[in-house]
Amino acid sequence: MAYQFERKHRVAIIGGGPGGYEAALTGAQLGAEVTLIERVGVGGSAVLTDVVPSKTLIATAEATKSIGEAADLGVQFFSRSDSGRPVRPEVTVNFSAVNARLLRLARQQSEDMKAQLMKSGVRIIQGHGRLDGAQRVIVSTARGPKGTDFDEIDADTIVLSMGASPRILPTAVPDGERIFTWTQLYTLTEAPEHLIVVGSGVTGAEFASAYTALGSKVTLISSRDQVLPGSDADAAMVIEDVFTRNGMTVLSKSRADSVVRTADGVRATLADGRTVDGSHCLIAVGAIPNTAGMGIEEAGVQLTDGGHIRVNRVARTSVPSIYAAGDCSDFLPLASVASMQGRTAMLHAMGDAVNPTELRNVTSNIFTSPEIATVGWTQKQIEDGIAQGVIYKLPLSQNPRAKMMGVKDGFVKLFARTGSGTVIGGVIVAPRASELILPIALAVEHRLNVDQLARAFSVYPSLTGSITDAARAMHIVD
Repeated sequence: MAYQFERKHRVAIIGGGPGGYEAALTGAQLGAEVTLIERVGVGGSAVLTDVVPSKTLIATAEATKSIGEAADLGVQFFSRSDSGRPVRPEVTVNFSAVNARLLRLARQQSEDMKAQLMKSGVRIIQGHGRLDGAQRVIVSTARGPKGTDFDEIDADTIVLSMGASPRILPTAVPDGERIFTWTQLYTLTEAPEHLIVVGSGVTGAEFASAYTALGSKVTLISSRDQVLPGSDADAAMVIEDVFTRNGMTVLSKSRADSVVRTADGVRATLADGRTVDGSHCLIAVGAIPNTAGMGIEEAGVQLTDGGHIRVNRVARTSVPSIYAAGDCSDFLPLASVASMQGRTAMLHAMGDAVNPTELRNVTSNIFTSPEIATVGWTQKQIEDGIAQGVIYKLPLSQNPRAKMMGVKDGFVKLFARTGSGTVIGGVIVAPRASELILPIALAVEHRLNVDQLARAFSVYPSLTGSITDAARAMHIVD
């Protein structure tokens, strides 16, 4: 008697960043035979050269800033001179130690993720993968001086998670010594004397904020009227005010035409002919998806004009067997969204229960000082009539815990549906706003109204008290 065994569902994943990692774990959990192809290491650029190292650098900047502001709270640092007189010590940052630590943490995070995948039974191949039709991946792996090996992987489901790379300007080509992308900054052995940052989006603003705190003179070149042009206008105004108050030079409505090396630094030339001389320059003008030369269009997968992979709310592409997650897709470019896409893709492909991703429920955060956290509908959408809502803003300076901490900048802003009072969004500008936004995110996700949010007990005193205070002020009158 011949027995027939059901073959396992075969999954091939190209790219081991947050999206590919979550897809691999979920596929293995659901019993699939999973192969993950990654060029540089599990975690991808998000872990090795982007999110983990940059946020570690920002944590160091926050510690430096806290020491500098401790005097406002009555804490004073003194050492003794040879004569016994008290001398205020100088706060310095050991960049070699800082960068060694952040790269070590990035490698450790990558190794931890790799170990978790292997424990789950995922097969990991280090190499370059590309599509060969809708159900096959060609993998090239280096085999030393003799050349390259090629392998073919047949799959029932393919997940593309190749991420994106910094956009390179032909008139401002990074060299990794004086002109950098955000992936190259971690070779510095000392703080730049004068860092020019080209681009005032999220990445540019975060690094400008961090290096100012780390002691560098910073000039931020922004082509828009205000920094962080895609963010809440009130939040961007607070951040720009903090930037200038901390000594940063913000050049608004200024476009950099070129950045070149000089004898001892760099020179940025603006569109109006002005020049800015500095010691180093960071180019932060967006990213491009790593989709070129991957056989994607040849497999029938639709791309946007910018090269991103078109996906629906379950991360499926125009080809039923192929999904895409993360910055290579045309969804929101956040690590948390990439993870959710990877998980959702596998649940959908394997026939499990799945909730399509709702972008309006996604929380995002900008790691400037203070941070900006947002969720749901925006004030501009409400003002433009796209969403019907009321707005309430509460300055953080009124919060008792903020006063104790010496926090002067920031606010909590809530958006509620007109009539029902359902919470539809919010903005928090505060230290650790990334941690404070969760109550509003839960309210948005579960369609709580302002009265229900106000009934939750916040600790007194706490920064979250401003959330319940704002909700209380928006009480629904019957």
